[in-house]
Amino acid sequence: MARSLGRIFKGFQRLGSRSSIQTQLSSHPPASVSFRTSFVRTVVNPSAFSSKPRDFSLPNSSWGPEMMRLYEHYNSLCEVETEGGEKQEGPWRRLPSYNRLLKYATGGVHLSKMIQSKARLFTRNMRDPGAAFEYVLFVNSEEQKCVCIFQAGHLLEGPPGYVHGGAIATMIDTVTGSLATLLSGPVMTANLNINYRSPIPLGSTVLLESCLDKKEGRKTYISCKVTSTDGSRVHTETTALFLSVNVSHLLLGV
Repeated sequence: MARSLGRIFKGFQRLGSRSSIQTQLSSHPPASVSFRTSFVRTVVNPSAFSSKPRDFSLPNSSWGPEMMRLYEHYNSLCEVETEGGEKQEGPWRRLPSYNRLLKYATGGVHLSKMIQSKARLFTRNMRDPGAAFEYVLFVNSEEQKCVCIFQAGHLLEGPPGYVHGGAIATMIDTVTGSLATLLSGPVMTANLNINYRSPIPLGSTVLLESCLDKKEGRKTYISCKVTSTDGSRVHTETTALFLSVNVSHLLLGV
């Protein structure tokens, strides 16, 4: 066990790429809601993976035209061409997304059996493409921003024809938590304060844009706005607080 933990700790220390986030669905939230969560965010470098898992952030047959258009736009910003015709990394990069981190992290296959072998990331546990959460995240480290393209599936219904408020909160936590992890390493959600402005129709594609507000010691403050893809309608506005955590303490339960 000690050897397995040692191998996975090395994976956590190589904070190259960032993972997706776990969160909790609330029941139908009111127009303004503030709640606390305590879900651990972990980060694993894909280079530490012992086998190649499915990357859920890549296009699939369920993606609509607007989802694909925005994906191609931001993906094109991940690579730029110099005056000499050479290609190099751009200001943005896509974050890969997997349904189970521990299974694929070095040493994690043993740890996952000890914790819960059937566990799956909440937003990536649907087998039917397009049924629930279809999304991809792009981050800009220099500008300290994260953008998410989100297509809401039919299983996320709350009010008839519209996305459940808790599903929206899940995506907000995913996006803001990813940015907080990028900037501060492993974090946990301490607070999400969401103002719901207008409902999101099922099957539609929206943009989630988050940015760093400030950092104070262990605290990372992030803001996030959910809008229609053309920016004409604001669906939600959010402020979030994340606390930096010691991964070894969490895994060892001390």
